[in-house]
Amino acid sequence: MAKSIASEFTKGLWKEVPPFRLVLGLCPTLGVTTSLKNGIGMGLATTFVLLCSNILVSLLRKVIPAKVRIACYIIIIATFVIVVEQMMAAFAYGLFMDLGVFIPLIVVNCIVLGRAEAFASKNGVFKSTADGLGIGLGFTWALGLLGMVRELIGTGSLKGDVFGLIHWNFQNIFGPSFEPFGFAVQAPGAFVLLGLLLCAMNLIPSK
Repeated sequence: MAKSIASEFTKGLWKEVPPFRLVLGLCPTLGVTTSLKNGIGMGLATTFVLLCSNILVSLLRKVIPAKVRIACYIIIIATFVIVVEQMMAAFAYGLFMDLGVFIPLIVVNCIVLGRAEAFASKNGVFKSTADGLGIGLGFTWALGLLGMVRELIGTGSLKGDVFGLIHWNFQNIFGPSFEPFGFAVQAPGAFVLLGLLLCAMNLIPSK
């Protein structure tokens, strides 16, 4: 049992990491990853919603009628999105403003609804918890990686914090003569760099 739960958790960290392996959740992946801070913030917000919705869907899976299950899942997901949105507005207002409309758009994130339909509705609460946490953290490191690459190339620096708990400020990482490549932090740069990361991930075995 413990081995099975561990397997459900670890699959989301590498084998099924959403943007790079499943190619899901590309809207926030491209839209918010102008910096490491935004990538991690969006990833953690999605992880919270994914984890909580997985748990509740799993607990209610035998109660929700099959014909209205998708509508019920969306209501559950929307409830937790409102919770995380209000929490971010109260405790991380700067990040809340940076992420903007992408926070409420978690409601229609195909990763969250997909895990509810494909996994949580068919498995117990422990496996669903492991699945939600693993997929969420995998999504977080993927967004953080893309955000870090874009910020490094686009500005030559890394600065920010995670909900006021961890701070970093690295200036002129490549030296004073480095010329920032502004294309990296623009929308076309997100497509190009994501494509390069997808290519690199496909060269690495998933197992």
